[in-house]
Amino acid sequence: MRYIAPHLISGYIYSMIRQMELVEKIRAYDPEADEDLLNRAYVYAMQKHGAQMRASGDPYFSHPVEVAYKLTQYRLDTASIITALLHDTVEDTDATLDEIEELFGKEIRGLVDGVTKLNRLEIKSESSKQAENFRKLVLAMAADLRVLMVKLADRLHNMETLHYISKPEKRQRIARETLEIYAALAERIGMRIIKEELQDLAFKELFPEARDSIIKRLEFLRKQGGNQVERVEQILRDLATAGGLKDLTIYGREKKPYSIWKKMESKGVAFEQLADIVGFRVIAPTVGDCYQMLGLIHEKYHTIPGHFKDFISTPKVNGYQSIHTSVIGPQQQRIEVQIRTPDMHEIAEYGVAAHWGYKQGRQDKANTEGKQYRWVRELLEIMEQSEGAEEFMENTKLEMYHDQVFCFTPKGDIIALPRGATPVDFAFAVHSGVGFTCVGAKINGRIVPLKYTIKNGDQVDIITAKTQTPSPSWERFVVTGKAKSEIRRYVRDQQRDEYVTLGKAILTKTFKQEGHELTDKMLEPALAVFKKPNADDLYAEVGEGIVNRNQVYDAIFHTRKSEDAGVKNPFTASSLKKKSKKGVPMPIKGLIPGMAIHYAGCCHPIPGDKIVGIVATGKGITIHTMDCDTLENFADSPEKWIDVAWDSSGQDEMFIGRLKLSLSHETSALASVANVIAKDMGNISNLKITNRSTDFFEILIDVEVKNARHLAAIMASLRAKDVVQSVDRV
Repeated sequence: MRYIAPHLISGYIYSMIRQMELVEKIRAYDPEADEDLLNRAYVYAMQKHGAQMRASGDPYFSHPVEVAYKLTQYRLDTASIITALLHDTVEDTDATLDEIEELFGKEIRGLVDGVTKLNRLEIKSESSKQAENFRKLVLAMAADLRVLMVKLADRLHNMETLHYISKPEKRQRIARETLEIYAALAERIGMRIIKEELQDLAFKELFPEARDSIIKRLEFLRKQGGNQVERVEQILRDLATAGGLKDLTIYGREKKPYSIWKKMESKGVAFEQLADIVGFRVIAPTVGDCYQMLGLIHEKYHTIPGHFKDFISTPKVNGYQSIHTSVIGPQQQRIEVQIRTPDMHEIAEYGVAAHWGYKQGRQDKANTEGKQYRWVRELLEIMEQSEGAEEFMENTKLEMYHDQVFCFTPKGDIIALPRGATPVDFAFAVHSGVGFTCVGAKINGRIVPLKYTIKNGDQVDIITAKTQTPSPSWERFVVTGKAKSEIRRYVRDQQRDEYVTLGKAILTKTFKQEGHELTDKMLEPALAVFKKPNADDLYAEVGEGIVNRNQVYDAIFHTRKSEDAGVKNPFTASSLKKKSKKGVPMPIKGLIPGMAIHYAGCCHPIPGDKIVGIVATGKGITIHTMDCDTLENFADSPEKWIDVAWDSSGQDEMFIGRLKLSLSHETSALASVANVIAKDMGNISNLKITNRSTDFFEILIDVEVKNARHLAAIMASLRAKDVVQSVDRV
């Protein structure tokens, strides 16, 4: 007789019991569920996982069964439950997607594929792997949002067994990823119960002492408060009855430890200062009853300003609807009340699952495609614009992790944006084309800067111009992931063009100095050496400073110019005064500052100054004045120096010149300085008082000017004023 290990026998009996329980649980809410398909999926997954074990010592197959069980709580369809059973088979066993399609159909193949991780890809780092997995999840969500629901249940069970993982750093990474990504996604689809469970489990791992402290304080409050919650519930019931309202469900609910901790963190207050530890819910039969109950509460108790939100008339992005209000209730205690209908309550608890569950003897056939949700479409757009998976993940966290403000278009449409959003964020939320061409904005009919922070209820009107293009500086103040990714994409594309132009100019000058005319054909040997498919790719790397101009010359003519270049610095003061005819400096023209060309902040070069360029790897060229002290740092790196000159063709661009002024400490001194600069057609872009005494004060002023002559004229006018003791350029 063949010996069978006891744990395998007990595991088999356990599996048989769980199989029957699972099928019965599904049939309880969906009598028409395909029992045969469920049983086949259960057996298939059990056989495939075989003797695999989890870190906890349990059979691996217990994990997909637990995930399936969690999804039955949301009354999900048969396809979702089967996907939960099979979700690890392709990754962890010899099962294939083709085999799954043959046995269980095309729909389940697609769902399983969406949940499967990218473990077969060669990914360099853990962060890249995490980001790539998330990219795939977003794509799968766009096709079918049930993929996300299976993934959330999968993550929830993994978090419940997280303590079995021996490495603390791995536990911390998984917990942090859960908080930043999966809990936020659960909130986005309105699955409050899963969101709170994920947050609490991650909180337990990341901040165990804080969680334990909050739990102990909650236990103390319960003992101290006695039946306070029951008293408030009864007061609200009496209030409803007196107002003629019937069939209401009223109950108090204690906030979760993580929610309390976040509120303490965001408000900067201690636990004892929080007055809304317990929230009360009123479930009213109709929307009219909700507003009537609100009126009764506000009539009886004083409201707390700024704590009323009507999400019934203005639902959240995830479909959440409810009225929130906070009042000074009985015994002068502050209480928070949420009022909603039963349908709204179901959506608040179960989110999108409430639309797809089996109801009243029929399977809800609502469209499960994720792209019907605006926030999923926005994630897809961000993914298209992001250069890599990690940038996409960063932008997505920005998109998901902000409180919201609601504003209006001129036609009255509601746009939900993260708190702190600007008119540029609004413009990109309306349409990418509006974002690219916005030049200004009107808020409630008044023109405001593009940096303006939009507030709840603002009506936003974007002013556009066909000739406008995004500024790289916009990225510093926008907050939405979509706006950041669109601006970065434009800057990236524009930057490449700039690097190509700059690289070509650098190589043309280098070749001309050696007596050669640069052509694309001449570059062919260098393309082979640097493994570039075309000349533009090589030009771009030269412009960006990744490939040295002398290295390109060496590759074509087989010289050692790049090694010899280090012997002598050709940019000494004397050599610059004695330029040979073939040493014509490269003109700066048609290049956008901040992309391939950067003007140094240490010396603020302006047209008319003698300048030199320093190649910085990955950044292009930084322009310095020839007398800038910073140049001493590059004295031993002559290969980084580029001889440049201002474009003499004339341009409308304004440049920053920095002045240091010493002024008499008297009335109107600053006004006199500002008046002189304005009369001479300069513009003050920044001002800082650096020193102050009873008689004098010193200031630094950044002035926008056309060229060095323009700045010199302003300096002469300033010296003519009595209040100005000295003027120097910095």
